[in-house]
Amino acid sequence: MHTFFLILSYVIIAYMLFSSLSYILLFGLAFRKVYRESELDPRETTEDIAGNERTFPVSILVPAYNEEVGVVSTVRSLLALEYPEKEIIVIDDGSKDQTSARMIEEFQMTEVSFAVRAYLETAEIKTIYQSSIFPYIRLIKKANGGKADALNAGINLASYPYFCAIDGDSVLENDALLKTMKPIIESDGQIIVTGGSVRIANGSTISRSKVETINLPSHPVVLMQIIEYFRAFLIGRLALSRMNILLIVSGAFGVFHKERVIRAGGYNRKTVGEDMELVVRLHRLLREEKSKQRIEYIPDPVCWTEAPESLEVLRSQRIRWQRGLWETLWTHRKMIFNPAYGSIGLLSMPYFLLVELLGAVFELGGYFMIFGGFFFSLIDPKTAGILFLVTIFYGSFISALAVLLEEMTLHKYPKVSHLVRLYFWALTETFWYRPFMVIWRIQGIFAAFRKKHNWGNMKRKGIST
Repeated sequence: MHTFFLILSYVIIAYMLFSSLSYILLFGLAFRKVYRESELDPRETTEDIAGNERTFPVSILVPAYNEEVGVVSTVRSLLALEYPEKEIIVIDDGSKDQTSARMIEEFQMTEVSFAVRAYLETAEIKTIYQSSIFPYIRLIKKANGGKADALNAGINLASYPYFCAIDGDSVLENDALLKTMKPIIESDGQIIVTGGSVRIANGSTISRSKVETINLPSHPVVLMQIIEYFRAFLIGRLALSRMNILLIVSGAFGVFHKERVIRAGGYNRKTVGEDMELVVRLHRLLREEKSKQRIEYIPDPVCWTEAPESLEVLRSQRIRWQRGLWETLWTHRKMIFNPAYGSIGLLSMPYFLLVELLGAVFELGGYFMIFGGFFFSLIDPKTAGILFLVTIFYGSFISALAVLLEEMTLHKYPKVSHLVRLYFWALTETFWYRPFMVIWRIQGIFAAFRKKHNWGNMKRKGIST
């Protein structure tokens, strides 16, 4: 039995070293890209596009379920966007609160007759409203069908060739849509999807739906989520995007070619990970068609959103995310290790399977072996010590690299005290935060076998005054 546990420890150590090496390679790819873009004048990158006649109009879709706290702030931030032609469509997916009432009152909306093209099947649309002061703002009231169903309803109503999907509790920076559309416009149709960064707004001052002051929250749980987002967006997504094997565009902020999405069948209503599943499906179709069109992540445009402050709500969110990852990989399992899908099948899909999905299983085994080695002699203390150091490197130090990448490039958090606090909490990750994530991610895998679909329970306080 001792030999078995010793071999298991070596397997876990090898796995964590392999995963750490993967992150370091991704860090190197991401650093080169972000560093080059940080040297550009941000105004020069958007001024030409703002006045360019080739700038495509965009439909902005805001799916909302019980978002009375934040939906008006989100729409006001969209009104302030520096973009020449847009429409804003809020889809109330059977909310039980005052989401629609807040919209109708704030924007003086009246019921209208509107032709809705049935490109995609959705739950019943009950009423459509239009603002009398901003005619390009519309509200769809529909029966509850889930987020994917709400987005499909928005696509059916959308008038323009591209749509931007944004969560109902989010605030975009003024130039975010211009920056996200820039590669699409310059590629002459070769880029069909772009995604921007999502940042956590807790602690910052957002007034009149604009980010006035960027600051760090005091709550440790939220601080750790900020570091997590650095790790996911600046290291993972940017590096994978450089190789055209990006599998996730955040549901909180992404731009899509409408016709392409309709041809792909729209958002999948049978999964809770509708954003990732759609991107994987688009990659799959592009490979099968031997198309050279691309999906890209752009680090600079930022969408600010509210993060959970309680462990209960965070647990629900992470179980949902992990479940969505499992469902997507299972749905498209024929792509994994399949050379017919190129680097998507041979690199990206295996990475998400082995590192992002099964990583929690290996990490839990690592924690078990460390505890058993030090207190019950399952393995010798020397091996347990090596496993402990590797676990710290895999968790805390990789997160510290993400903080370093943010500080050296985008530099959104301006104070030295911000950097010190972020580094401190990044180095504590392995000791308290990551074990929670590991347990919840494993629960998410088990949750994938239950077929109940819902929006999830995210209690909002609101991020804008």
